[in-house]
Parts: sequence; C-alpha cells; structure tokens
Amino acid sequence: MTSDALPAPSADDPARPGPASAAPGAPAAPALPGPDETRELVALAETLARAAGRLVREGRPDRVDVAATKTSPMDVVTQMDLASEALLRSLIAEHRPHDGILGEEEAPVAGTSGLTWVIDPIDGTVNYLYGIPAYAISVAVVAGPPDPATWTAVAGCVHSVADGRTYTAGRGLGAHLDGRLLALRAADTLAGSLLGTGFGYTVERRRAQARVVAELLPQVRDIRRIGSASLDLCALASGGLDLYYERGLKPWDLAAGALVAQEAGAVVTGLDGNPAGEAMTVAGPAGTVAQLASVLSGLGAGTGA
Repeated sequence: MTSDALPAPSADDPARPGPASAAPGAPAAPALPGPDETRELVALAETLARAAGRLVREGRPDRVDVAATKTSPMDVVTQMDLASEALLRSLIAEHRPHDGILGEEEAPVAGTSGLTWVIDPIDGTVNYLYGIPAYAISVAVVAGPPDPATWTAVAGCVHSVADGRTYTAGRGLGAHLDGRLLALRAADTLAGSLLGTGFGYTVERRRAQARVVAELLPQVRDIRRIGSASLDLCALASGGLDLYYERGLKPWDLAAGALVAQEAGAVVTGLDGNPAGEAMTVAGPAGTVAQLASVLSGLGAGTGA
C-alpha cells in the first residue's frame, strides 16, 4: 500500500478469537491475526507512518530546539517527537480503538484485543535535531504482552522521513521496500562483514561501548553508526549492512525494524541464549550472527554499565 489516505475505521470483528487459553499458571498464548488481517494491519501501519512522516517533514523549522531531555543531556526530545506521537495515538484510537498502545513519549494504553501498537514517533531524534537525513517513523503491531522477550510481532512499517523510503513487513508475508521484496545479503565471514551499531546516552554506557568497538573493529570490515536503530535493521534487510548489534534498545526502537529484518531472512537475537532486547540485540545471517554474538559475549558487551 502506498496511498496516504486513511482507511475507514473498522468495527470489532466478532469472529476474531480472543487470547488463547493456557494451562493454569501459564501465560496465555497470544491469538495471532490471519493473513488477511495481517495485510490490513501492515497497510494501516504504513498509512500511519506516512501521515506522521508528513507532519515531521512539513513541520520541521529551520532550527529545531530541544524540548526536554530524558536519561542524560544527550537523550533529547523535541516538540515534533511529541506532536508525531500525539498524531499516531489519535489515529490508532480512531481506527483500532480496542488495541493497546506503547510509545516512547507518553504513558502506555492498555487494550482488550490482544494487539498493541508499538510506536517511535521519531527514531533518530538527534539526527532530526541537526538536520541529518537519517530519522524515521517506526510503527509496529505486536500480539501478546508488549515486551520483546515475549511478544510476537505481527506487522510493521519504518518510514524514512527525509527520502521517503518505506519498509513494511507482515508476519509470514515477507518484507518489502517500496513494494520490492527484500532478501538478506548472503552470509559472509565476520571479517568481511560491515556492521551497524549505536551508542547509549550515559557516560558509563558510552565508555563501555567504546571499549567494545575498539576490540571489535579490527575483526570486521568496518563499523557504521547511523543513529537510528530502525533504519539500521532495515539497512540490514535491504543489503546496506551485513550485521547489526546494539545494547540498550527499547521496545519501540526494535519492534518494526526487527520484523522487517526477520522477514527478510535475518536472525534477531540476544546473547547467551537470551532474546533480543535492552541487554543486547544482534541481527544478521545465522552463521555470522553466531560468530558476532560469541565475540560480543566474550567482551562482556551485554553486561555492566
């Protein structure tokens, strides 16, 4: 879907099952949408991401100021982050009123449908602040608790605001860039791989990550730091990177981009048998992901500050 027109809001579908029952004491398995509903969710995710992207692109002043900071003075929020998330939340509430919402800037909203929209209103805010054209709107739908360790990602869209590239994915339906089916670059050796990564916002975390980069850089082709986790994961899916790793990703950083990468054929995991998430995310072809994860584990990249 490439139209910016919003579909008409849909009423509840009484035929859609609720969360599946589970044995006493065990968490209920999420009810997953079928292929047709998944396609509808992908289309809506794209439409919402494009609408927010239009707001961000057309509303950007010549100079962007910081509205607030979060974990450190480097972890910034702009007025457009807040406006973009407000727009996304209002559109989700209009078109999917019974779904939950988990966003970066505002409190989560619980839903009753078993589905949650996980949104990053501007992924790459510092790039946006400085006018560097690498920032995106990330919109995903997940089934089950909105936690990367337990959810099942169903649909997602990453819309690159500055150049209009739009990545979409649906569970079991593949990943696409502007309608073109994506397939992961063939696996190479770790030494021949171009890696993407990102850095945290606290001094202690950055010092630890710099140590890891210093040890890792001689073992790989090169390392890139783009400044947007969702665009990194989409670059992996489309052949712009061979591998990606990062510590500290929040659910909204990971949700849509990870699904795009997975549907293009990537493994997305954590270290030492753990799932991808805040402790560490490693993504790429299975063979080289295993090599990279082993090196990162040996460097203690998922522990400490």
